[in-house]
Amino acid sequence: MLDRYGVVALFAFMAVLFPAIPLVFSWIIRPKKPNKSKTTTYECGLEFEDFPEEAQQVWVQFRVQYFLYAIIFVVFDIEAVFLYPWAVAYNALGLYALVEMVLFLGILILALAYAWRKGLLEWA
Repeated sequence: MLDRYGVVALFAFMAVLFPAIPLVFSWIIRPKKPNKSKTTTYECGLEFEDFPEEAQQVWVQFRVQYFLYAIIFVVFDIEAVFLYPWAVAYNALGLYALVEMVLFLGILILALAYAWRKGLLEWA
């Protein structure tokens, strides 16, 4: 039984070690003497305070529809993540898993139909 926990401990150690090594390395090679130009905030390489006052008030606004496309993409991407393991283990799961997957896909199809009916998928 300790062999199993040893493997888990090894994986946990590696999970901590892999992100820690680049963080420590970047801390070691970081610039040691920050100055005003290194600590100022900027957007797209331009300092914000150099713009006239009327230009500072203008912000580019994106349509909400772009974000809805992204959310719908993520939902159907997650569907694929759940669908592949289910398809691999389909023979061993039985009828209960089939009913659950049909219910899951039904909910996603209803969501897609709702988005389609509301016109959220129209690129305008």
